[in-house]
Amino acid sequence: MDFSKLYHPNALNSFQFIAVVGAIMSGGAQLIIRLLGNAQPEGYNYLYLCWLALYIFGTLLNYFGKPSDDHHHH
Repeated sequence: MDFSKLYHPNALNSFQFIAVVGAIMSGGAQLIIRLLGNAQPEGYNYLYLCWLALYIFGTLLNYFGKPSDDHHHH
């Protein structure tokens, strides 16, 4: 099993990349909300659960997908 498919940017598929960027952007937004002293929206932390689910889905596709499938862009 090639564990670099979990963290190496060149080995991530689109689902994993979107999940990582989404989690980073959500964290940045949460930091800005706290710095401005505003109340965090109710259920905001569920967003991280959604990013995690998308990342896990992408990981499963990355590991168990057929390597000959050309669904990525060149």
